[in-house]
Amino acid sequence: MKFVDEAVIKAEAGDGGNGCVSFRREKYIPKGGPDGGDGGDGGHVYLVADSGLNTLVDFRHKRHHRAERGQNGMGRQMTGHKGESLWIRVPVGTRVHDADTEEFIGEVMAHGEELLVARGGHHGLGNIHFKSSTNRAPRQSTQGTPGERRSLHLELVLLADVGLLGQPNAGKSSLITAVSSARPKVADYPFTTLYPNLGVVRAGSDRSFVIADIPGLIEGAAEGAGLGIQFLKHLSRTRLLLHLVDMAPMDESSPAESVRCILAEVEKYGHDLEERERWLVLTKRDLLDDDEFAARRRALLDELDWKGPVFAISSVARQGLDELIQALAGHLEQLRKSETEDATAAAAEDAPYDPLKS
Repeated sequence: MKFVDEAVIKAEAGDGGNGCVSFRREKYIPKGGPDGGDGGDGGHVYLVADSGLNTLVDFRHKRHHRAERGQNGMGRQMTGHKGESLWIRVPVGTRVHDADTEEFIGEVMAHGEELLVARGGHHGLGNIHFKSSTNRAPRQSTQGTPGERRSLHLELVLLADVGLLGQPNAGKSSLITAVSSARPKVADYPFTTLYPNLGVVRAGSDRSFVIADIPGLIEGAAEGAGLGIQFLKHLSRTRLLLHLVDMAPMDESSPAESVRCILAEVEKYGHDLEERERWLVLTKRDLLDDDEFAARRRALLDELDWKGPVFAISSVARQGLDELIQALAGHLEQLRKSETEDATAAAAEDAPYDPLKS
């Protein structure tokens, strides 16, 4: 099934039901008076996150989604029933914008989380509400208000702890294949990866993290070259980026120049992605002898003036993979611990003052 990460749909909430004009008519009860009931409220439209979905492809076939209209009011002061709300299932990580105004509406980040995207109309009032001492037979009622009608731009952003960054054929798909159960296409030519892939990496019996592989970038990607930068958004929610560098490129290009090329495209993309923590991973270690690899590594780090973590791996020969996985797992645990501590501290600061605890 083709991976689809964007879709535009129409969401129509239900209109409110109209109020009723009615008068009580029963034997032996003359001048029974008004008894028109109110209409029912229209149904809302919600998005609900479903962890069983991983693509927006269904919305390519069904674009219009409509909640139920509220029922009109009836005589004998009977209120019309409320319209049934509509819940639209979307993958976890879906964010929503108004397609017309580009207003950010919200996002669903956990299984079962709901997001209201179109509010149902309010019910109309029956004539029973308009009776008074001077108007004992009112013929007024109000109409239900229309439900919201919105054009929604759905955008799926994958949720992963680690994102892979690099040029085509840098070894990203080989790495995710070697360390997880994901099976992206792997071949010895560029652009074998045409859409993002997710893989769960096990670092022990109770340690795991999620890694995301996106299509490779080339110079000019920000202007649409290659597959462009449309998939960089899938790295925006990662905690850490692994920048993979081919140390034995087939075209004998400069690894340092490859790194600079990728960074330039990331900076053009923006969204603070260039500020994300980044580790350097030197790939295809098995294609070079020890002396040649050491010389190329030293030249690369000196030219980039690199100060961050560096790992050398071969996905095919499985060299350096365990060291990389354990380092990633330990670092992510520290990040999660820090995030939990920060959230606890923030909650404590926002909590109301309790003199009994002082």
